[in-house]
Amino acid sequence: MKKIILTFFVSCMALIAYTQDLSLYKKEWLILGTDTLPYRVLLPENYQPAKKYPVIFFLHGSGERGNDNEKQLQHGAKLFLTDSLRKNYPAIVIFPQCSEKSFWSNVAFKMDTVTKKRSFEFSATAPPTVAMKLLLELTDKILKDFPVKKGQVYVMGLSMGGMGTFEIVNRKQGLYAAAIPICGGGDAATAGPLSKTNWWVFHGAKDDVVLPVYSDIMVAALKKGNALVKYTLYPDANHNSWDAAFAEPDLLHWLFNNKKK
Repeated sequence: MKKIILTFFVSCMALIAYTQDLSLYKKEWLILGTDTLPYRVLLPENYQPAKKYPVIFFLHGSGERGNDNEKQLQHGAKLFLTDSLRKNYPAIVIFPQCSEKSFWSNVAFKMDTVTKKRSFEFSATAPPTVAMKLLLELTDKILKDFPVKKGQVYVMGLSMGGMGTFEIVNRKQGLYAAAIPICGGGDAATAGPLSKTNWWVFHGAKDDVVLPVYSDIMVAALKKGNALVKYTLYPDANHNSWDAAFAEPDLLHWLFNNKKK
């Protein structure tokens, strides 16, 4: 019984610590007309408004859509709360939340009735979704309202957010020093403008939700456009390749080493 009570106590304390950690992300909302974009902001330790910092935008996947301003922190948020990162790489971190009625990227998808696999069709000329419009507005707002190092603006995202990463870099050409799309995809026709940004692309070779071919296509197009691109394909990973990507020891060192002049 004592062991059970101790285990329960430890679990509760861990849950409390987890909640306290995520509470460091301040809740904010962007309102544009009749549309609202919830987002969370993590400021560096010992934040000084007179000092400039890198900024990271993190785009969640479709499972974290909503308007609770909570679910978008499910994957990736704890990565930026580690003591070593906050000490060695102080940065402003933004986690916006896409509405359930929208999608970061303007992409058409359908399910094959035979293979039961989804296919995606990206368009370089399609207008931005409501979520992307809000995200573009939020990007401008963050760059205006916070002391941001303009040469160190970064974006990363997983699944739907990986697709959104490719798209927003195209819609904000020349802004991002580096981008990290995980199990995403995009329109190869945009590779030229995307080449102004440095890339680290991740995917699981066994992904049956977003097939790895979508990252293959973008990596090939980026390389053809002479972009600086790294590609990590995990041979045994399915759709969840983000946990392995977050565990890459060089991930954030690589990210922050990319700087625009």
